[in-house]
Amino acid sequence: MKTLQQIHKEQACDYCEHEGRELIHVDCASHVYPDGSVGIHEMCFRVLEKEIVALCGPNGSGKSTLLEHLNGLLRPSSGNVIVMGKKLDLSHIDIWRDVGIVFQKSDDQLFAPTVLDDVMFGPINMGMSIEQARMLALDALTTVGAVKLSDKMPGYLSGGQKRLVCIAGVLAMKPKAIAMDEPTSDLDPLHAEMVENIILNLKNEHGLSIVIATHDMDMAARIADRVCIVKDGSIIVEGKPSSIFYDKELLEKSGLRQPKVIQIYERISKNLDRVKDKNPLTIDELVKTIELVTAAG
Repeated sequence: MKTLQQIHKEQACDYCEHEGRELIHVDCASHVYPDGSVGIHEMCFRVLEKEIVALCGPNGSGKSTLLEHLNGLLRPSSGNVIVMGKKLDLSHIDIWRDVGIVFQKSDDQLFAPTVLDDVMFGPINMGMSIEQARMLALDALTTVGAVKLSDKMPGYLSGGQKRLVCIAGVLAMKPKAIAMDEPTSDLDPLHAEMVENIILNLKNEHGLSIVIATHDMDMAARIADRVCIVKDGSIIVEGKPSSIFYDKELLEKSGLRQPKVIQIYERISKNLDRVKDKNPLTIDELVKTIELVTAAG
């Protein structure tokens, strides 16, 4: 795991080291809202090609503010945001083509008469023909398993269906990275699982990078390649899920809970030396650990 101080110290060399692989580089960026409240403070953050990054932190920690800096919805008060090698400034008006955002509230993103119209809006706004936009929209809806909703009115969809359509609307613009704000919040278990599988598919099959701001520690443990803990507008530590989520003291100080699989594993391993250091993150990994205990008798 890297502390905030190490991140600051290594940020310059990190950028050179990962050059060609970094899609997004947030370099000591701060944002102060008009009322004087601080959204993020000297934030250092990066997104590499084809990875899933989970931003975990309590409400008000700065997760959503950071996401809105990744595609230019917000501009830093100080520091820099670099996307696809280009510094974000007032001339970088088409950054949304490179980084798409799926908002926490789906209704903030849906406005067209039909689902197909909504998903076509982005490609048309990029200058594509109606036919090209239609093809991209249908392809995106197929990818998220929502093509049957094409003729439906967005306002009458369920919460889970709306989330799928929002993801399709961003995907249709062929971004290099997608940022999702609480992608599984308020969803039933079926649609939450669908969204989780879509995130993995976008990375593994489409080569996209995904940034998720989430309170769902269980999902983050299952799918994230890297976890960043956000507190008071800064990333205080980052690392692999197997490292971050087994640091109970760190999580508690950050206002977070360990994933359920880890809570179960730590109770099992408390008095069993033979399963220590296995660090399972998923149910399947936990089952294999339990099988080891059973087999050992």
